[in-house]
Amino acid sequence: MGEAIATWEQVRPEQPDLVDRKTAQVVNFLFAFRGRRIGYSYLNGTLIPLLCRKAGVPTHDTRGNITTHRARSTIATQLGNAKDPMLLLELQQWLGHRWPASTLNYIKVTPTRLAKAYADAGYFARNVRVVEVLVDQDAIKSGAAAAGDSWKFYDLDLGHGYCTYDFFDQCPHHMACAKCSFYRPKGSSQAMLLEGKANLLHMLQQIPLTEDERAAVEDGVSAFDGLLAKLVDMPTPAGPTPRQLSADVPQRGYARDVGL
Repeated sequence: MGEAIATWEQVRPEQPDLVDRKTAQVVNFLFAFRGRRIGYSYLNGTLIPLLCRKAGVPTHDTRGNITTHRARSTIATQLGNAKDPMLLLELQQWLGHRWPASTLNYIKVTPTRLAKAYADAGYFARNVRVVEVLVDQDAIKSGAAAAGDSWKFYDLDLGHGYCTYDFFDQCPHHMACAKCSFYRPKGSSQAMLLEGKANLLHMLQQIPLTEDERAAVEDGVSAFDGLLAKLVDMPTPAGPTPRQLSADVPQRGYARDVGL
């Protein structure tokens, strides 16, 4: 496009500079005749279709006919996505629009800027936690894992136990363990034997959290109690709900039994 404009500027008739009403600057308009700018109706209805046919490109696309307004949309998008972008109010005044909604029709967020804005927001980073995972290599090599024995152990927060559920990251109780049959308390001899194995492979895995789970991790007891209340009738991977599991140990508080 730049090369085509440069070629046109070399062969077009000389025209005097005119004032751009948008920028109040004296400029040399690309299309002018007898010292006056060419009208929009001629540009849109005759000149641009002629240039499109000459260049072998279609006169319309998914956004409609290619007109002089397409250039306004292009430069408005560039100004709105620049390193130091113009504000919506500034673009509105620069484009000469009465309503901000009209300006929004001209501006499109570029994929690069949208991806950067998402990364800067840090939403994904705020909603994941890193959990240590222990992999029992002997169970894998011996074939015991294929026979159904536990081989992957998720170290639950605050060091109270392990979870052997393979799909731990999908379990609704992973931040408020309900101590189902997949649970291995660290105080038990089984967990102590596990920790004593020399062949364990230590890994880290990112676990996505819901807003309630993140609040329970970050905000303390009240948010954690709220999460427990929501999960009280949610089945664990083993089948029973936390309410049913807590009924098996009435002498202990429910929150202490199902919580971290």
